[in-house]
Order: sequence, then structure tokens, then C-alpha cells
Amino acid sequence: MGAEWFKETLTDSRLHDALWRQFLFSGLVLLIEMPLGVGIALLMPRKGWGVSASLVTLALPLLIPWNVIGTIWIIFTRPDIGLFGAAINNLGIAFDHTASPLHAWITLMFMEVWHWTPLVALLAYAGLRAIPEAYYQAARIDGASAWAIFRYIQLPKMRGVLTIALLLRFMDSFLIYAEPFVLTGGGPGNSTTFLSIYLVKIAVGQFDLGPAAAFSLIYFLIVLLFSYLFFQALQNVGKGEDR
Repeated sequence: MGAEWFKETLTDSRLHDALWRQFLFSGLVLLIEMPLGVGIALLMPRKGWGVSASLVTLALPLLIPWNVIGTIWIIFTRPDIGLFGAAINNLGIAFDHTASPLHAWITLMFMEVWHWTPLVALLAYAGLRAIPEAYYQAARIDGASAWAIFRYIQLPKMRGVLTIALLLRFMDSFLIYAEPFVLTGGGPGNSTTFLSIYLVKIAVGQFDLGPAAAFSLIYFLIVLLFSYLFFQALQNVGKGEDR
């Protein structure tokens, strides 16, 4: 076949749609998780028993297997017995993620934000704890406001960990499979069919192994590109901190 399978894959409109859905999903996830994670880190206690309690509570969603996350949210959003689904429907809103693409996207976004915002918060909290107390003392002497402290001390000092969090979350959300597969199966229709789900449909569902093999190599190159950008960004951050 030569390059025919690659040509067929690259000209597949369904692949293009899945790629744009993937970028849209990753972009929305980052827009929510990054500021929310930083906000949570700023609100966490710095001393006492509350530190351990906060860290353990935040880490709980990260310990749950990914396929179980999807099952939890299926039950949670069911309109008949789910706590969230039943509450929304009792308010007069017909919420059903299995029938409405918009509701499916809302559910996926809530699930992803709940699952992975703790990672951003923990990284941001680690960055905050690494800031020497002398910076805060100097800011208090100068009469700096809380916003000034955040803008000129905390945010610049968290640049390294926030870069790590940003790029890790982008790559992880770009590779997402288990959660949306369990929750929506790529539906309704193809509204939540991301790249990974589309690849599995071609390889396992249609057993079209030639295009699936070509697509898997293309997918690998995309991930490799982002991995390279991730490495370069970390190198630049490290050089900037050294200066």
C-alpha cells in the first residue's frame, strides 16, 4: 500500500473533526484548571493540622482509577438516581448527557476538572511553600497589598511549577481516553469522539488495521511534538531561573 493509508488518514474529515474537538477540550480544561488550581493553593493553610488534611483531601481524586472515574460520573449524573442529574431535573432542566451533545461536554468538563485540578493545586502549593519568608516580610514592610504580593512575588516564583502543570495537563488531556469512553463512548453521535476514541473505533470497532496503524503513527508524532515542546519549555524555565 505504500503511503496510501497515510493519505487516507490525513484526508479523513472525521479525523479532522476529532482533532479539533481534542484541541477544544484541552484548551477549555486548561482555562478552568489553571486559575482554579492556583486559587485553591492560595486558600490552603500554611501551618497546623489543616495542611495534612488539605493535602490528603486534594489527593483523593488522583488516586481513583480512570475507568472508575467515568463510572462514578455516570451514576452521579443519571437523571433518575444520580445526585447531580436528579437535582438538575427536579429544577425543571432536562439534563441528560447521553442525549444532548452540550450536556455531554458539560459533564466531561466537570469530570475532568474535578479529577485533575488537585494536581495543579498541589504543584502550585509546592511552589508557594518554596518562596522564602523574607519576600513576604519585605512586602509587608513596603505595605504591599495581597494582589501586589500575588502579582510580583507569588506568581513569578511559581512560574516553574505552573509551566510544568500547564504542559503536563495539556498533554494528559490530549491523550484522554478512559474517562470519556466510559462516560459517553464518544457520543451522542460523534460529539465527544476524541483522537484516542476515534483510533480505537477504527482499529477495534471496524478492524481496519491499515488506516489505524497509520493513524497511530501520526498520533505518536503529535504526542512526540508536544513532548519536545514540553522539554524545551522546561529547559527555558530552568535557564531563566538560573539567571
